[in-house]
Amino acid sequence: MRVVVDFDACQSNAICMGIAPAVFEVREDGFLYVLDDNPPASMREELEEAAMACPTQAITVKAR
Repeated sequence: MRVVVDFDACQSNAICMGIAPAVFEVREDGFLYVLDDNPPASMREELEEAAMACPTQAITVKAR
């Protein structure tokens, strides 16, 4: 699975980080970082929840 973030749409509000902190991190510079863009399949439910919770719909979870 692959996590894709549209950084033009992302507002770095950290909702995704609250749901999936092993994959998303908003740092002190105010930007979102993807820590693992190829997470294990066991994280699919968590990542889909993060994608759905994103207010700008900037996160996409894709099958590999």
